[in-house]
Amino acid sequence: MSMFDKLKQRAEKAAVDFGQFSERTLNSAEQSLNKTKPENEHGFDNAIPSAVLRNAKGLAIFTVVKAGFIWSGRAGSGLVVARLPDGTWSAPSCIATGGVGFGAQIGADLTDFVIILNTDEAVRAFAKGGNVTIGGNLSVSAGPIGAGGEAAVAAASTSAIWSYSKSKGLFAGVSIEGSALIERSDENKKFYNMPITALDLLTGKTAPPPEAQPLYDALNAGIAETRD
Repeated sequence: MSMFDKLKQRAEKAAVDFGQFSERTLNSAEQSLNKTKPENEHGFDNAIPSAVLRNAKGLAIFTVVKAGFIWSGRAGSGLVVARLPDGTWSAPSCIATGGVGFGAQIGADLTDFVIILNTDEAVRAFAKGGNVTIGGNLSVSAGPIGAGGEAAVAAASTSAIWSYSKSKGLFAGVSIEGSALIERSDENKKFYNMPITALDLLTGKTAPPPEAQPLYDALNAGIAETRD
């Protein structure tokens, strides 16, 4: 498998992960089931409102695996993209996260995260490379959810970052606050076949690769207003 194929595979996974949170995707699932169950059983009440996506300066999409007995370890990887001045999406930059915790816990957990970057400052934090500590110099809070759309967004806080997550496993879930997201410059070099910085990718200096189109399609579909 070539590096471009791997980039496409990573973009397709990010698109699938994002789809779990998309208001439009979940609404389509609701309609296909003829509304035979309450909304919250399908997860529609946990959807990211389209208004959040329309206003986003960028997104980070990644999966974290956590496992442990007494002590716990966690590791994850994913992609971050930024909205360019013309409204399109930047080339994706690879990110990773990791950490160790302690406490009376046993089991394993898989958590998908979508992090909404609400400010230019948040995008710059990812673009400058190195580590980004969520909840450190960038405020983070749970993002508005559900079909309330514009009203939910208007009532929400003005945090630099909004966090959304879905967990599967024995842990109650993985809190993203305090976690460090790290630029994977080695993966970016492999994917783009040359040394390249997150700044070049997220500011549009590098053309968006066609291999990332599945992710762009998913994001653009999520931005579109949901209609009955």
